[in-house]
Amino acid sequence: MTELQCLPPTHEPRVTDHIEHIIELITKIMENGKAYAMEGDVYFSVDSFPEYLSLSGRKLDQNQAGARVAFDTRKRNPADFALWKAAKEGEPFWDSPWGRGRPGWHIECSAMSAHYLGHVFDIHGGGKDLIFPHHENELAQSRAAYPDSEVKCWMHNGFVNKDDKKMAKSDNNFFTIRDIIALYHPMALRFFLMRTHYRSDVNHSDKALEIASDRVYYIYQTLYDCEEVLAVYREEGISVPVPAEEQKVIGEHHKNFLKDMSDDLKTTDVLDGFMNLLKAINSNLTDLKKLQQKLEQQNKKKQQQKKQQQKQQQSQKQPADHIQALIALEAELKHKLSILGLMPPCSLAEVLKQLKEKSLTRAGLTEEELQELIEQRNVARKNKQFEVSDGIRRKLATKGIALMDEPTGTVWRPCELES
Repeated sequence: MTELQCLPPTHEPRVTDHIEHIIELITKIMENGKAYAMEGDVYFSVDSFPEYLSLSGRKLDQNQAGARVAFDTRKRNPADFALWKAAKEGEPFWDSPWGRGRPGWHIECSAMSAHYLGHVFDIHGGGKDLIFPHHENELAQSRAAYPDSEVKCWMHNGFVNKDDKKMAKSDNNFFTIRDIIALYHPMALRFFLMRTHYRSDVNHSDKALEIASDRVYYIYQTLYDCEEVLAVYREEGISVPVPAEEQKVIGEHHKNFLKDMSDDLKTTDVLDGFMNLLKAINSNLTDLKKLQQKLEQQNKKKQQQKKQQQKQQQSQKQPADHIQALIALEAELKHKLSILGLMPPCSLAEVLKQLKEKSLTRAGLTEEELQELIEQRNVARKNKQFEVSDGIRRKLATKGIALMDEPTGTVWRPCELES
C-alpha cells in the first residue's frame, strides 16, 4: 500500500480494544426499544426500525433467512440480526450484562466509527458487496442508538475482475498487489486503477496494465524533459508573463479537473484531461529547441538586418515566452498529479529507470542482452541488411521495447506490446 502511495490511516482500531464501547452501544439500542435479549444473545429488531433497508433499497421479503447461517426460530423476525452472541465452547468471550459472549458481525463498526469520528461523519467506504447486509445493519444500529447518526456520503467500490471474470481462488485467477508490482511499476498500477471509476468493476488484464505503464512513462518522460530544459533558466528571474495560449490551457485544465473530481471523483476523465497539458509542454519544448537553433544560426551570420529581426521578434514567441509557459504548465501538471498520488516519491530520472527495469523483466531480457540486440541491428543497418534490422526492431516491439534512432545513437524506451 505504501508503494502504491496510499496514505496510512490515522487510526487502526482493533475490535478487542473496544468491547466496552460495543456493550455501551448495544445497551443504548436496547434502552431505545430497538433490540431484545434471549438466552445470552441480543438481536436487533428490524420491525422496530421503519428506516431499515433505506440504504440498499431492498424489500424485507428479499432477505433469505439462513442464507449465511441456520435460521434461529427464537427470533421475532427472520431478518433480525445479532448484536451479541452467547459464548460457545472454545470461542473467545467477554463478560457482558447478558452473560459471557462476543460481538455480532456488524456492531463493532458502529461502535468504533462513533468513537473515532463521532455520530455524524463525511465518508464511509467499502466494497459494493457490503451495502447489504453489513452497511445496512451498521446504519440501522447507529441510528437506533443515536437518531442523529449520519454518513454524508457512502462510497462503494466495484470488484476487481480478471479478463472479464470475477477473481476467485477456486478459479485460479487470483493475484495480489505484490504479484503485479513484480512486473509493473506501482505508479502504473495506481494509474490503471484510476482509469476505471471507483464504483465500477475493474477489469484487470495484462493489456490494460501495459497501456497504463506506457502512459505513466510518457507523463514522467515529458516532465523529465521539461525539468532538464528549465534547469538552466530557473534562477534567471524571467519577468515576461505566461503567454495567453498557455494561460487558457492551464485555466481550462484546472476548471475541468475541479468539475470532474467534484462529480463523484471522475478520475477517468481527469486522466484523459492531462493530455492537453502534456501536448502543450511537448509543443513548447519542440518550439523552444527550434527557436534556439534558429537564433544561434542568425547570430553566426555577420550580415543580419536588424529590421527583419525586430519584425520576427514581434510576431513570434521568444525563448523567454516558451520558458514561462513551460514553468506554468509543469507546475499545473505536477500539482494535479500530486493530488492524485501519481507524483513519484523519487526523482523523475529514477522512476524512468525503474519503469525501464520493469519492462525488461516483462520482456525476459537483461540490459546487456538488449544492448547486444541493438548492436546486432546497428551492424545489420550498416551492412544494408534492412530485413534483419527491421526484424530485430519488430521482435523487440512484440516484447514491449521500442527502438529510436537518434543522432547520438539508438536509444530504447518501454512501449505497448505490438502484436
